[in-house]
Amino acid sequence: MNYWLVKTEPETFSWDDLVKKGEDIWDGVRNYQARNNLRKMKKGDGLLFYHSGKNPGIVGLAEVSRENYPDPTANGGDWSVVDIKPVRRLERTITLKEIKENPLLQDMVLVKSSRLSVQPVTKAEYENILKLFL
Repeated sequence: MNYWLVKTEPETFSWDDLVKKGEDIWDGVRNYQARNNLRKMKKGDGLLFYHSGKNPGIVGLAEVSRENYPDPTANGGDWSVVDIKPVRRLERTITLKEIKENPLLQDMVLVKSSRLSVQPVTKAEYENILKLFL
């Protein structure tokens, strides 16, 4: 199993939107590195669901429910999507500030390259987040 962090602006698509739908497509990715990460995802991989914007942070745990396929929203180009489903809402948001201040999480892609919308998370990082914040 692999782990990932997926970022969204809550005004566009929030954790609550995903919960209401029960499962949804993760579409609209137009960055090659993020697209390549989508293509590496496997069914059952764990996801940290991250809200960007005014109050950035991890708000929930989700998982990949369908592996990559062509993005039906793309007008040309070679873009991919996956389907995801919610697993658990976090009791509180794990803020970007908390992540950046935690010495165990200093090597996270989120800390080093925070703009990437789909990013890998190591097993150790994922487990540390769960242990420290849940």
